Amino acid sequence: MQPWPGSPYPLGATYDGAGTNFALFSEVAERVELCLFDPSGAETRVKLPEVDGFVWHGYLPNVGPGQEYGYRVHGPYEPRDGVRCNPNKLLLDPYAKAVSGHVDWDESVFGYPFGKPDQRNDADSAMHTTRGVVINPFFDWATDRPPNIPYNESVIYEAHVRGLTKLHPEIPEEMRGTYSGLAHPVMIEYLLDMGVTAVELMPVHQFLHDHGLTERGLSNYWGYNTIAYLAPHDGYAAANTMPGSQVQEFKAMVRALHEAGIEVILDVVYNHTAEGNHLGPTLSMRGIDNESYYRLVEDDRRYYMDYTGTGNSLNVRSPHTLQLIMDSLRYWVTEMHVDGFRFDLAATLAREFYDVDRLSTFFDLVQQDPVISQVKLIAEPWDVGPGGYQVGNFPPLWTEWNGKYRDTVRDFWRGEPSTLGEFASRITGSSDLYKDDGRRPYASINFVTAHDGFTLNDLVSYNEKHNEANGEGNRDGADDNRSWNCGTEGPTDDEKILDLRARQRRNLLATLLLSQGVPMLLHGDELGRTQQGNNNGYCQDNELSWVDWSLLETNGDLVDFTGAVIALRHNHPVFRRRRFFNGRPIRRGDELRDIAWFTPSGEEMSEQDWESGFGRSIMVFLNGDGIPDLDRRGDRVTDDSFLLCFNAHHDDIDMTLPDPDYGAEWTVVVDTATGEVSSDSGGGVVVGVVAGETPSSPKTAKASTNLTVTGRSLLVLQRTAQPT
Repeated sequence: MQPWPGSPYPLGATYDGAGTNFALFSEVAERVELCLFDPSGAETRVKLPEVDGFVWHGYLPNVGPGQEYGYRVHGPYEPRDGVRCNPNKLLLDPYAKAVSGHVDWDESVFGYPFGKPDQRNDADSAMHTTRGVVINPFFDWATDRPPNIPYNESVIYEAHVRGLTKLHPEIPEEMRGTYSGLAHPVMIEYLLDMGVTAVELMPVHQFLHDHGLTERGLSNYWGYNTIAYLAPHDGYAAANTMPGSQVQEFKAMVRALHEAGIEVILDVVYNHTAEGNHLGPTLSMRGIDNESYYRLVEDDRRYYMDYTGTGNSLNVRSPHTLQLIMDSLRYWVTEMHVDGFRFDLAATLAREFYDVDRLSTFFDLVQQDPVISQVKLIAEPWDVGPGGYQVGNFPPLWTEWNGKYRDTVRDFWRGEPSTLGEFASRITGSSDLYKDDGRRPYASINFVTAHDGFTLNDLVSYNEKHNEANGEGNRDGADDNRSWNCGTEGPTDDEKILDLRARQRRNLLATLLLSQGVPMLLHGDELGRTQQGNNNGYCQDNELSWVDWSLLETNGDLVDFTGAVIALRHNHPVFRRRRFFNGRPIRRGDELRDIAWFTPSGEEMSEQDWESGFGRSIMVFLNGDGIPDLDRRGDRVTDDSFLLCFNAHHDDIDMTLPDPDYGAEWTVVVDTATGEVSSDSGGGVVVGVVAGETPSSPKTAKASTNLTVTGRSLLVLQRTAQPT
C-alpha cells in the first residue's frame, strides 16, 4: 500500500467515509510502521510517510471500519535512559477507539526474557496482544439530549456494567452483563422506580486482566487496569460480532438511558495504565514514548514512580499526556454523549512534581475547556503517595467523593463516642471542607459504601474482612472498615440480630438520602446484596460480586424503603439545598433560624453538649421557610419543615419535641425501626409492614410531648401544623 501524507490531527485512526487517516505521537521514534491485519491474521506493514511536531501520520484510501491495526516503533532501546523502543513489539494505539483481541501473557509481550530483566527480548508479540480497530463514527442519535440534572437534584447509583445485570432473570441471557443489558427496559424501569437520576459506571475504558490474576484463575473484574482511553471495553458488548461493534452498542445504551432522563457518568482511570512497572509488558505507551507517557524515577530511569499502587503513574507534566487525557474526555462527551466523570485516584493527576498541587496544569486545562468544564466532574480525592489524602482540597469546579462523610456516618451508627459534632457537619454538607473556596453542599458526594469495601449488608454483618477467595491469604483489602456485625460475625439465625441489622441498613440509607450533598448508592445495597464479608472483590467476576436479583423476593421491603426515602428527598428541597445552612433567620423579622440542634430533652445544644463524648442522640430542625434558594424561574423556594431524631444508643430514648414555636403538630414520615415511610398526602405507601398486620395511619405527636425513639433508629417528623 502507498499511503498519502494525511494529517497530524486528529491523533488516532479517523475514518472519513473514503479512507482512514492514521496519526501517532512519538518524540523518540526514528521510524513508525503502521501494521494492518486481515481476518486471517496476516500482517501488512506500511511506513508512515510524514512527521510533524513528533506526530507520525499517513492516510490510506479504502481502509475503513473493522480494519484491525497496530504500530511498530523503531528507535533507541536504553531502559536506563527511559527509552524502550522495540519494533518487534506490536503496539496498541493510545487513541484507538475500539480494541480487539486479548493479551495472552506470552513471553513475547514483555521487553525482556523471563528471568533476565536487563536483556532485550526481540520475540515478535503480534499474535499475542491486542489491536486497534477503525470504527464507523456515524450513529443516529435522533433527538438525544443530555438530561443536565442539577447536582442538588441528583441521586447517583454506582454500578458495574457486567455485575448489575448478569443474573437478572428478566433480561435475555445473551444481553446479561452487557451495555445492552443495562439499557434493557426492565433495568431502566427499576432505576426510575427507585428514583435514580444517574448511573456511575465502573471502568468501561478498554482494560486488561492482570497476568497474576489469570494465573490464579481470576480476572480484573473491577476494570481499573486501562489500556485504551477512547475505547469502550469489548467484553461488555452483547453483539460483538464484528470488530468495533461495542462502540455502537455503548452509544445505544447512552441514548436509551437519556430517553429515560438518566445521566451516564464514567469512572475513569487516567492515573496509570495496564503496562505496570519495569517488569510489566510492552503493549502500547511504553514502546511508543516511554518517558513522555510515564513518570520515571530520576536517579534510574528504568523504574517508574508509583502513586497508585499499580506499578506506574501517567506523566501529567507532559503536554502530550495531558493532550491524551483531554482528548479522551472530550471524545466521551462529544461523541459518546456521556454526562460526567468520576476520576479514580484523582490526586495523582495533580502531582506535577512530587507533592499534590491544587493548581496543577491538569486542573487549569479542565477549568478553561468549553466542553469538559460543563459536565459533572467527581474526584476520588486521594492516592497512595505521600500527602495523597486531599478531601476538601480540589478546585471549585469539582465535586468529591467525601471519604470523611463515609467514615463519620459509619462511626455514628455503630456507636462510636465523640462523633456528634462531626456527624452534624457531614449530614449538613460538610461546610468545613467546601464552603471557604466558594463551593456548595453538592460539592460533597456522600456515600456510605462503594465498590471498594463492604457492601451495606456486610457493613452491618462483619467486623473483619473475609477475602480468602482472592488467593492472597486475606492480606488484601482494607482493615479499617468501621463496620459492626451487631453481635455475630456473618450469617445468623438470631432474630434479634437480624432485626438490628435490618434497622442499621435503613439507618444508613435514610441518613445518606436525607443529608445535604449528593447521595451515591452502591448497586445492590437496596437489595441487601452480600459479598460474604469480602471487602475487595476486584477479582471476583462471579456470583460473589454480581447482583443477586432473587433478593427482591426476600428484601423487596428494603427496595421500597429506599425508593420511598428518595421520593421524600425529591419532593422536599429542604433536604437538597443549594446553599449551606448559616444558623440564622433567612429574612429580617423571622424568628426561626434555618437550622437548629436539640438534645433529647428538647433543649438547644450547648457547647458542652457538643463536646460530650457519650452523646449518641440528637435532634435537628430543618426550616422549610429558611431556604435561600430560587427556583429556575427565579421564585423563592419554600418547603415544609422537618425534625430528624437520631438515636444511635442501644436503648430506646424518650425525646422531648422542641418548643411549640418550632411546630404545633408533627407527623412521623420515616421510622427506620419499622421501615415505615409515609407520603405527604397522608395516604402514602407504608413499607416494611410485618405480614398479617394492617398498616396504621401516620403517627402524630403534639409539641412539648415525649416521643419514644427506638434504640439504633431514626425518626423523621414533618411539621403538619404551624406554631399557634
